[in-house]
Amino acid sequence: MIVYLHGFRSSPQSFKARLLDARLEAIGRGNEWLCPTLPVSPLETVTLIEREIAARAQTGERITLIGSSLGGFFATHLAEKHGWRAVLLNPAVVPDRDLSKYLGEQPLWHGGGSIVVEPRHLEELRALAVAAVTEPQRYYLIAATGDEVLDYREMLAHYPGAKTRLIEGSDHGISEFADYVDDVIQFCDAP
Repeated sequence: MIVYLHGFRSSPQSFKARLLDARLEAIGRGNEWLCPTLPVSPLETVTLIEREIAARAQTGERITLIGSSLGGFFATHLAEKHGWRAVLLNPAVVPDRDLSKYLGEQPLWHGGGSIVVEPRHLEELRALAVAAVTEPQRYYLIAATGDEVLDYREMLAHYPGAKTRLIEGSDHGISEFADYVDDVIQFCDAP
């Protein structure tokens, strides 16, 4: 099972989520895909993902998380907690710091609407933080030096020893993600 965790203010309608979904469908693996809409509460997000995976995964089935931005933070927490593998796409490393300037109502990127970020959400993020990954071989980091939102150097420092693709330039959304989608799926399938 491949589980995609979208970023802050994003949704399953994000470019990368739709691209992965379409690629898996094209190769006859659409039934392995899970990409829920994540709640604003980090604790509720973790609970939702664990519940969705428990409901859908077969006993012994390999779980690989793909997390973009804030979704990468959640993927890291869940991978460490459960021993799952994770692909991290420009992951947030210290989101409680980075999101502190987004307290209050925030517009969503897809479909209209908004969310309200409360101080308790920052506390929840701090509670979920992973100080260091324990098995770097379970991680694949894709980081862009041109990320205008997060610092790629923090990403590299947080995932030492992980398989890493450093993209020179690009942006936070990894606009050329289509160039990497098959590589991501290959990591998900590796023994």
